[in-house]
Amino acid sequence: MSKSEGFQDLALRTPANQQELWRWLYTELRAAIVEGRLRPGARLPSSRGLARQYGLSRGTVTAAFEQLQAEGYTRTEVGSGTYVASGLPDRSMAVKASGAAPSLPPSKATLSKRAREALKPIVVLPASRSVGKAFRSYEPAIDLFPAELWARVSARVLRRAPRSLYGQGTAAGYPPLRRAIAEYVGASRGVRCSTEQVIVTSGAQQALDLIARLLLDPGDRVWMEDPGYPGAWFTLRAAGARLVPAPVDDEGLCVARARKLAPRAKMAYVTPANQFPLSVTMSAERRMELLEWAAGAGAWIVEDEYDAEYRYYGRPVAALQSLDRSGSVIYVGTFTKMLFNALRLGFVVVPERVAGAFEAARSFVDRHPPTLDQAILAEFIAEGHFGHHVRRMRQTYAERLAVLQQAATERLGGLAEVADAAAGMRTIAWLNRAIPDREAARRAQELGLEVAALSIFTMKHFHPPGLILGFAGCSPGELRRGVGVLAAALGR
Repeated sequence: MSKSEGFQDLALRTPANQQELWRWLYTELRAAIVEGRLRPGARLPSSRGLARQYGLSRGTVTAAFEQLQAEGYTRTEVGSGTYVASGLPDRSMAVKASGAAPSLPPSKATLSKRAREALKPIVVLPASRSVGKAFRSYEPAIDLFPAELWARVSARVLRRAPRSLYGQGTAAGYPPLRRAIAEYVGASRGVRCSTEQVIVTSGAQQALDLIARLLLDPGDRVWMEDPGYPGAWFTLRAAGARLVPAPVDDEGLCVARARKLAPRAKMAYVTPANQFPLSVTMSAERRMELLEWAAGAGAWIVEDEYDAEYRYYGRPVAALQSLDRSGSVIYVGTFTKMLFNALRLGFVVVPERVAGAFEAARSFVDRHPPTLDQAILAEFIAEGHFGHHVRRMRQTYAERLAVLQQAATERLGGLAEVADAAAGMRTIAWLNRAIPDREAARRAQELGLEVAALSIFTMKHFHPPGLILGFAGCSPGELRRGVGVLAAALGR
């Protein structure tokens, strides 16, 4: 029997629907070789004969043969034919037809101790739900985002984009976007920086992760606003930092109290323009105290301005960074709260002396931010669309806050008092009844509201019970319905 005669008995399965025929033939022949049904040295039929046998074009068979040879499964002898190669790459993975796959004990590999500790309190946020649920505080008004305008800008940018934009990007970010960010925060927030000081990140959370990795050693103490932002707590704690809960009053973080607790802390994390979650603005006196402490202690200040553009009384407060003369402040911003959550782009403004280190660290996190998205955003900002959208949303959010307060006055009297937020996308409903805020939140959630208890943002220092109510991402109708449901949850 010739070496190719055994192929006549080889069963090939019928191609799947819409499967490319050359890939089907390649897969079937590869499986036969790997499983030992075609042995090393066996001669394959000619491409012409195989094409005739299975009703294929000769080009289809040739393409399958070429792929098998490229991957080392076959070899070709000029004037003789195509043969199954010896020393096949997948031979060790082949399963003998007569026996089952060998059983192996379950893996005992585990997460690291550091990871297990860091992940204990983490709750992964779900994807955005459909509209209709009141008080979600993590989302801007995506129903009012100018999607068609964004699509037109995107199409134009992609149509004109040079081929270089499809290649390796810059770790620090797309230069035109960095320049646009520097100009915008300089004009709107008073931030003093050059283009080189701007590092583009995949949102504010990645910015905090970079800051923690580069500026903190395990055991370093960090002042944290209490109550404050859990996303910062978890990130800094995962880096090995020792968090120092510092109380917050109506002037912001209490610097004097924090200095008594940890005078030689390495860092302070603050949200001075619109404190999360109490929505107070840090006073000028506290700002100067904080800057003087950082300069004297050789410490860093992380200024997180996640939604400072949305101020409803007067102009936005100038950034803390604008007052910094020692190079202690690192300014963090994000576009997800300004535009839409799916746009995972943020930025960090760092002192010149550490800009190179941040760029290098950014390169080994995920190489570089998505360049095409950056190019679209840069154009969106340069053409004035970003500034126009922010101004429009500032007016819209102020109107939605007014709707929430009016509905609360009508329906929540005696149950809760909704604070008048000066800025941001959320406010607090202070509870008047003797009911724990976590219990109140649980009842509201069972009735379909997206609320959070103030106490879950507290580490140590007591505050009266309250519920966090988002208003920016909710329509007036949602807000009115939500207040009625909240009244029922609180016992009316």
